[in-house]
Amino acid sequence: MKKLALLLAGVLFAGPVTVLVAPALIANPAVLQAAACSVSSLTVVAEVPDELVATTRDGVQVVLNKTQLTHARTVIQIGASIDEVGREGVIIALMAGLTESRMRMLANTVYPESADYPNDGVGADHDSLGIFQMRPQAGWGTVAELMSVTYQAQAFYGGPNGPNYPSPRGLLDIPNWQQLTRGEVAQAVEVSAFPDRYANWEPVAEAILTALTVPSSGGGGDAPASGDIAPTTRIVVPMPEGSYVKTSPFGMREDPLQPGLFRMHYGTDFAAPDGTPILSMADGVVLWAGNRPGWNNILVIEHNISGAKVVTLYAHMWDHGYHVRTGDRVSAGQHVADVGTEGYSTGPHLHFEVHPGGWESPAVDPDVWLSEHGAEGVTDPSTSVRSCTR
Repeated sequence: MKKLALLLAGVLFAGPVTVLVAPALIANPAVLQAAACSVSSLTVVAEVPDELVATTRDGVQVVLNKTQLTHARTVIQIGASIDEVGREGVIIALMAGLTESRMRMLANTVYPESADYPNDGVGADHDSLGIFQMRPQAGWGTVAELMSVTYQAQAFYGGPNGPNYPSPRGLLDIPNWQQLTRGEVAQAVEVSAFPDRYANWEPVAEAILTALTVPSSGGGGDAPASGDIAPTTRIVVPMPEGSYVKTSPFGMREDPLQPGLFRMHYGTDFAAPDGTPILSMADGVVLWAGNRPGWNNILVIEHNISGAKVVTLYAHMWDHGYHVRTGDRVSAGQHVADVGTEGYSTGPHLHFEVHPGGWESPAVDPDVWLSEHGAEGVTDPSTSVRSCTR
């Protein structure tokens, strides 16, 4: 039996005023390289595994069978086919499906005919049907429609071309949904009496997406920069001049939260008030913007510095502290995030890493690298409109 045992804890650590874990301990870095504005940049696996083991945010281990994973693959495929859904939208849909039905197609005795359609059991929540527990009485669709995984996914994503447009609202019908937390968006679509349930399933949704997709291209190592990223020589300090104090340099140091324990610190810490702008070090493309098991909230950007691939990492932003999304093109000095103190942290600050050669390459001392490359200070951060790479 094929098993994908992805025991992902929802909240691990991201470094006390630092990130304390070597890059090699992060989940497959190729996944970072592959992420883009649309899930279409990832290829959905042809063969669904028999089983997936994952862990919820509150530490409960769950086992998903092949039928549940097949439904999840359909949800991913539908999301990949709709503009503007992207990776974030797919994860939200998976979170909702896991919360509402454990990703099962449920019939309901209120509609006896629902049992005539392929199903994974019978639910008993009002007149709710299917993976997302959508109700015919609320206008989501007919019994026949709602007993289809494809239809339910299309309805959940919604938008102008959704089968339920303009009401009930799908994900794309929620104003500024990208600015909300994943759980808030799921709740806005589902309108549940228990709005806080969705976040608990976030790490499981992440595990499913990782297990059921494969990168369309590789990444990392000492390869040259990606061909679609224009080379640049302009480098900037990742925070505005006068806004920060450097508090912890690259190298071995005593853990601020565990006195007596010495660990390698793979970046430089810039202490600053909560909400202070974080700037992109150079032109590039966002490889990851959001929560990453093992790190918590991070932002990863790939750059082409005079033809060489360089990856930078920014950590400890709050969920609401992102100004870009995975796949966005950014420019040097662009305001890409805000300082926070999310994760394993002693206070508001930016943890900043530099990885010449790509994500799989070792981190180097950011202060030395910035100095060697003539990094300039910025007083007026750019707020360029984000653009998607498809």
